[in-house]
Amino acid sequence: MPFSQLGLSPYVLPALQQALQQAGYAAPTPIQQQAVPLIVRGRDLVALAPTGSGKTAAYVLPALQRFSMGQARKPRPLLQLVLVPTRELALQVSDVFNTLGRQMARRPHLVCAVGGVSINPQLMALRGGADIVVATPGRLLDLVAHNALSLGQVQLLVLDEADRLLELGFGDELRQILAELPVRRQTLLFSATFPPDIAALAAAGLRDPQRVEIRDQAQPEIAQRAIRVDAGRRGELLLSLLDDPGWTQVLVFVGSRRDSDRLAAQLRAADISAQALHGDQSQGRRVRMLQDFKDGQLRVLVATDVAARGIDIARLPVVVNYELPRSPADYLHRIGRTGRAGEKGLAVSFVDADALAHWRLIGKRNGMQVALEERDGFAPKDAPVQARVVAADNGGIKGRRPSKKDRLRAAANARPDPAPNP
Repeated sequence: MPFSQLGLSPYVLPALQQALQQAGYAAPTPIQQQAVPLIVRGRDLVALAPTGSGKTAAYVLPALQRFSMGQARKPRPLLQLVLVPTRELALQVSDVFNTLGRQMARRPHLVCAVGGVSINPQLMALRGGADIVVATPGRLLDLVAHNALSLGQVQLLVLDEADRLLELGFGDELRQILAELPVRRQTLLFSATFPPDIAALAAAGLRDPQRVEIRDQAQPEIAQRAIRVDAGRRGELLLSLLDDPGWTQVLVFVGSRRDSDRLAAQLRAADISAQALHGDQSQGRRVRMLQDFKDGQLRVLVATDVAARGIDIARLPVVVNYELPRSPADYLHRIGRTGRAGEKGLAVSFVDADALAHWRLIGKRNGMQVALEERDGFAPKDAPVQARVVAADNGGIKGRRPSKKDRLRAAANARPDPAPNP
């Protein structure tokens, strides 16, 4: 099916087709084939699709058509709002809007509003209004509090990566934003999963939504490996694997900001171009670092889960889980950074003794079986945590670090019984 059969208006279609061709979009993906006609007809939508399926263009194309068919007004009222969970995804979505709208006779004034940077440039950009705003929830509410924009005339609301929005604790912010929006609007919810809280959000915020679910498309060709290694030797193992000439670029995931800085420094000491990427850095630094990685100036990017979603790096050959993610769902989001757009990819996970149970849980939750292997010279010596912790009732092992709930439970168990009353 060509883009011309998606129900887009003939008045805007030639400009969109030209931009699509220049951007390398040969034909619509399954999510675009099913979602675009529904969105163009004004239906609310719940779309479930995996990462890398082309969902961003699925709502950007109808959004650009909606803008093109509207009247130019000054000051510009905000008519279209896209909410995303991370700064990186906001920048990526803004890039897609700019790329696909570049051939339009009248282009929208788009503002990307994210935290981690000064609010002043965003306040300046909103003088005179904006046609489209792509924002993280917290910064959007900051701008509303500064009277920089009003949400009272929004006609189209897009919640992108809605499951991640709720995972990251944006539930209260979403409720505040929904309360500011007009009741009569079109709402599009895009998500990779459909847990109960997403179902509740859809029931509360959407009107008779159509549901689109993409599961039958060809799965990314990602070879998965899991290597047993002692925690203290993971750095050595990574350096050994980097001797492979096929590992031209590697995205390495760790569990904390401190670990990302430390591992990047260890790699640089071994003459490997590497940098850390985490939430403590300024937005400008993160953007420059990602661009350096995309341009091939960095061989290794060591990231926390801030980069697990919304990062699109063409032809990335390898992803390494230096530390396993706490959430089994985040495993799929991490490895989904490779094997994109028909390319082959490789995902390698390091599994130390304390993470064995969590690795099995990741496999069970994601319906996968990846055999544990050992690399010559790195045979593990540490005993699994079950053998070293006797009668530990910590509510299950999610990783090397106990959760806050686990720590509170352990403290309660360790507290002495109160003395009996005399």
